[in-house]
Amino acid sequence: MIKAKHHKVIYPLFQWLSRFLINRHFNDVHINGEFADNGKPVLIIANHVSWWDGFWIMLLNLKIIKRKFHFMMLEEQLKKHWYFRYTGGYSVKKNSRSILNSISYSIELLKQTNNLVLMFPQGEIHSIYNDAVIFENGVERIIKNAAANTQIVFVTNLIDYFSDSKPNLYIYFKSFFAQDFQKTTLEKEYNTFYKQSLNFQKIKTS
Repeated sequence: MIKAKHHKVIYPLFQWLSRFLINRHFNDVHINGEFADNGKPVLIIANHVSWWDGFWIMLLNLKIIKRKFHFMMLEEQLKKHWYFRYTGGYSVKKNSRSILNSISYSIELLKQTNNLVLMFPQGEIHSIYNDAVIFENGVERIIKNAAANTQIVFVTNLIDYFSDSKPNLYIYFKSFFAQDFQKTTLEKEYNTFYKQSLNFQKIKTS
């Protein structure tokens, strides 16, 4: 597998580029949620709906969470877009035994308090209009092996245009601890939050 690095030039450039592109291409950004920072590592679970997803989560990290950014990416895509390795990207290869290495690497990253790991449990981009998010294997194993006080942050990213020429971005998030998922499934709890986000967006914009 390909491990992440943080290049002293490319990583800060990616942080700057995230802010710049979002400011340029979106009319407004609305961030809704609370994060009680306990100084521990953070695992973000988010819906995967577009090319923009990593930039949106980076913005959330810069504004709210403030950790060293890491994200899991399909190996073929990371090889194609090699520069993402130097912004915290690391690889996973589907239908391969090496996926266990990617899971173990994720767990190791979450042992360092200044780290953030972003995962898209769907594994690939899906429509923003889906009623539910279907998880692939691997995420639950990471949760079970993370320290009990590791912070888990659910994120739902949504967009609406209304009367604006540019879209408005809505980032909904909610914080938990890894120990909260010992007696329930991550997929079930995420979908409860996901549906709540959709309903709140409908009410808010009706």
